[in-house]
Amino acid sequence: MPQHAPATTSPNLSRHPLLASEDWWAVWLAGLVMAGVVAGLIGAVPGVGRGTGAPAEALSGRLGGLAGLGLAMAALSALAVGVMGRSVRRHVTAFLPLFALAVVAYTLANQAGVRAAGFGYAFWALLIGLLIANTVRTPEWLRPALRSELYIKTGLVLLGAEVLFGNILRLGVPGLFVAWLVTPIVILFMYQFGVRVLRIGSRSLVIVIAAATSVCGVSAAIAVAAAARARKQELTLAVGMSLIFTVAMMIVMPLGIRAAGMDPVVGAAWIGGTVDATGAVVAAGALLGEQAEQIAAVVKMVQNTLIGLVAFLVAVYWVTHVEASGERRPQAVEIWHRLPKFILGFVAASLVFSFLLTPSLGDERVAAALDLTSDVRGWLFCLAFVSIGLESSLRELARHTSGGRPIQLYVTGQAFNVVLTLAAAYLAFGGILFDRVPLAETTRAAAPPATAIEHNLATGRDATPLFYTEVDGWQDYLPPRQP
Repeated sequence: MPQHAPATTSPNLSRHPLLASEDWWAVWLAGLVMAGVVAGLIGAVPGVGRGTGAPAEALSGRLGGLAGLGLAMAALSALAVGVMGRSVRRHVTAFLPLFALAVVAYTLANQAGVRAAGFGYAFWALLIGLLIANTVRTPEWLRPALRSELYIKTGLVLLGAEVLFGNILRLGVPGLFVAWLVTPIVILFMYQFGVRVLRIGSRSLVIVIAAATSVCGVSAAIAVAAAARARKQELTLAVGMSLIFTVAMMIVMPLGIRAAGMDPVVGAAWIGGTVDATGAVVAAGALLGEQAEQIAAVVKMVQNTLIGLVAFLVAVYWVTHVEASGERRPQAVEIWHRLPKFILGFVAASLVFSFLLTPSLGDERVAAALDLTSDVRGWLFCLAFVSIGLESSLRELARHTSGGRPIQLYVTGQAFNVVLTLAAAYLAFGGILFDRVPLAETTRAAAPPATAIEHNLATGRDATPLFYTEVDGWQDYLPPRQP
């Protein structure tokens, strides 16, 4: 995302490049967190409780732990800020109130009805920031802590650890077919449609919306926005559209599948490939039965693994084509200097957890470690969205929606995605290209006559997770093994 305040993002040229940029510090900070978790130095990450009544219920008995977490994250981020030559005192003074706003966002997101509807911390963090910035105005003393780039990129490196190649290999060819065939086609279609047909002036806005639509909503939008250096308002717009349409699709798709009498296995694969957020995918699939819930989650897991690859390819394309000056293509060394380094950390984290830690520590210990790193990532993303909201102007945001073309892009792209994914789901799970997945008895039973939100409320489900490790028991969401 391009920055408009060099004082907060430009590297200090008197320092070594590995210590002067937020890109590299995202790698080092995430590395410290992962090392602390694996070594057992970080045994828990305080969080906000889940409540059904007043917000105070979610904070009961947790304020001490949250205060400790805020101080720890302030110290961790201050390490990067200080080495990069900024004022540590001003950063810490501003960071603690910023963290308090993130706690408020989590508290609102953890109310039972809100969780069931799928409006997670990203939505509330953005809303809180936007309300403050566009009413009482963001105070100047708070700005030293508004380092959305640092929080986002550090969170993305932690996200890389959650992409385990061993699980990809266990998910089965049908899931790979649906997720990996459709996703790149939809991204290319939406990019060309947005640039050439709708003539949207900002290519970065187009690619962020395309990634959010075709991969996994908010997480993909964050990664691609960082890779394409999209403006904060562009990320805000893409995330807002993704959250709203995700809730609508979570409700409508399972009802339509049941009304049409579609094979629940095919319908589940269709949901997994089209609904943006993982939590919403699992919630929608649950209406079709336990087996359908698992298959929907599996397809989404496979699709989620493309985040790193898509972000890397977007970054390379932006450096070599979009940002290239004149007809001269940048040389390899220029590509290296301009390539977002957090992507390297994302890939390295995935490789280390997949091929070093999983074989040596075992699946259970790695899953426990990822539960902790994903909690830290959640707090970082929440801080990032509060920061983005605090730095955003509704007037500027409205300018990006001029003529409704971004909404046209999302609706057209999602319609194309829905049709193409349905065809792929029939080919892969309908017994045409591969053996049909046997329909379990629990799936044949009639699903309860409820919408996804009503079902979530009745069962205590959470439709807000932004990635699959935030779904309880995600390791069990695997296709039934064939005898």
